[in-house]
Amino acid sequence: MSLSSRDLGMDLPITRRDFFDGIAVGCVIAGGTPGKAEAAADPPAAFTVRGDTGEALSVPHALRDGRFWEHAGPEVPTGESYDLVVVGGGRSGVSAASEWLRRHPRDRVLVLDNHDELGVRAPARRRVRADAVMCDAASYGTDTLVRTSSPGWAERLPFSGRELLRDDPPDWFPGLSAEDKQERLAGLTYSEFLREVCGAHPDVERFCRTMSSPEWGYDTRAFGAIDAWGTGYPGFGGLGLDREKLSRFNSPTVRGQGGPPQALALDGRARVRLSSPVVSVRDGVVAYFDGHRVMTVGAQAVILACWSAVVPYLVPGLPDGRRAALRQAVRVPLVEAAVRLRDPGAWRRLGVRRVRWTGAYWCWCEFTPPDGVRLLATPCRSELGPVAGSVAGRRELFATSYEMLEHTVRDQLARLLGPVGFDPGGDIAAITVHRWGHALPPEYCRPWHAFYPDGPFPSDAARGRFGRIAIAGSDAGPGSEVRAVEELSR
Repeated sequence: MSLSSRDLGMDLPITRRDFFDGIAVGCVIAGGTPGKAEAAADPPAAFTVRGDTGEALSVPHALRDGRFWEHAGPEVPTGESYDLVVVGGGRSGVSAASEWLRRHPRDRVLVLDNHDELGVRAPARRRVRADAVMCDAASYGTDTLVRTSSPGWAERLPFSGRELLRDDPPDWFPGLSAEDKQERLAGLTYSEFLREVCGAHPDVERFCRTMSSPEWGYDTRAFGAIDAWGTGYPGFGGLGLDREKLSRFNSPTVRGQGGPPQALALDGRARVRLSSPVVSVRDGVVAYFDGHRVMTVGAQAVILACWSAVVPYLVPGLPDGRRAALRQAVRVPLVEAAVRLRDPGAWRRLGVRRVRWTGAYWCWCEFTPPDGVRLLATPCRSELGPVAGSVAGRRELFATSYEMLEHTVRDQLARLLGPVGFDPGGDIAAITVHRWGHALPPEYCRPWHAFYPDGPFPSDAARGRFGRIAIAGSDAGPGSEVRAVEELSR
């Protein structure tokens, strides 16, 4: 199906905001007000972009590039003093502030964040299973929806060589012990396992490629074979390995360890300042940019619950080894779209809830009752690996126009739901896109981290108290919020 922009509803009279980092940074370094610039360009509710927008990232990027202080002007003291200042208002920051107030209920606490929402970040890794796969035109030349929950589904795939997906495979490593087989898997990505070990047809590898994308933010060209086995992907049935006894090489997520911190409610007990990126933490003083000037507050203690890679730009005097370890925490980009339908009848007629796409921009579509659709896109250039691929994918994401994001949402919903009566021009009430250039926290895993699981780990070198400053956040590992509070309470 090929629809024109008019058919997709792209000609509807709504304003689409193309407010990129360069414009926002230009306002900041010239002493302007990003908030006012955005207000002048804000679109109606029909299409909204949130998350890592240009205005949220302009100051951090200016700090990174060494441009901020040249134009920032003198610091202006607010005269305020706090027992604790938390830098970062995501789950980790809210959890750290809540834990501090649980222990010190009379203390004054301030939470600062560069975004315009508190406690909202990209989804944590969660294991999901599709009940249908769209073998899309980008992969196979034409769109073919295959319901994988129905018997004999593999026979309906639009390619050959699908025996690996249908039958029990052989033992690819005969004569090796279970530990040796697991170690062999730990040295391969899942795509390499399919191609080099199983001899799978390229169409089969392409079909499996996005299996890991909704959970990990990158596809099977970067996803380890050892974790693919631990997750139950095809191709491993003949190895005789017991998935009830996972390997020491499996990642913490596959082993069921860690996970996102539980964000507790602040209940109004802490002050919160949004759209207030922190620019310096030193000697009991925290400085942040309020859109006009650099403001300062006094701080008896500081918890940095922001991205670890930002910390070296905020805290002068950190040892070189610690700065290097913090910069290794490269996050995976992710884009999430929430679509509100005027009439969800077409999706109900489709008869499935979760659809994985094999090669389109949005790799995942999920119906969210009563009238919503959730889509995920994973910009990581997986063929480069999780770290280099995230950096390259983030750069491409920030150069992607909002119009393109809207067009692909409408196009894919039309291709999926059009055959059951969906009209992308009339049936979409609103689209909200959360663009997260720095979304999923890094995780040590094979085959990319040879030091895993025995260590030592870069996060160990990055953690620990530095004067009256402690580091928390998902980059610092599970439980880092409580650990940071304990370190500063000694």
